[in-house]
Amino acid sequence: MNKPTDERPNVIPWPPMVYVAAILVALALGFAVPLAWLPPGPLTDILFMLGILMIAGGIALDLYAISVLHRHKTTVMPNRAVSHIVTSGPYALSRNPIYLGETVLMIGTGLFSGNVWFIVLAFIASFAVQKLAIEREEKHLEHKFQKAWRDYAKRVKRWI
Repeated sequence: MNKPTDERPNVIPWPPMVYVAAILVALALGFAVPLAWLPPGPLTDILFMLGILMIAGGIALDLYAISVLHRHKTTVMPNRAVSHIVTSGPYALSRNPIYLGETVLMIGTGLFSGNVWFIVLAFIASFAVQKLAIEREEKHLEHKFQKAWRDYAKRVKRWI
């Protein structure tokens, strides 16, 4: 049973499992069934550099979001109940900055490596995380914090 409750939004920590699986599948497909990439040239150099920036940005966003959760003494684990809503730092711009950071990291890895599967699977992983975790987390938060959660959800977008 994976029903959200007041105690926790999920039994299984879906997001890290989904993103790790997406990375492993992207690596495997990149070797087994590589998708066409652009021929070498100025555009591929630009995409390579953009990929590096996105990787750095995704990691920075993840670390910043995690540090804000720790500073507010609430859990970073997606299958544990939170103690309160965090609305500062990256949470003032995105309700899910860690998942956003993971998605940006995967897209950046695809641009950096030329493995298009990372880009494709980044979108599939983010959709899966939304369905398996985010929607349940939001129900958990609304049940636990009611109006405070609804007000925050009105002000801040789910992703960006």
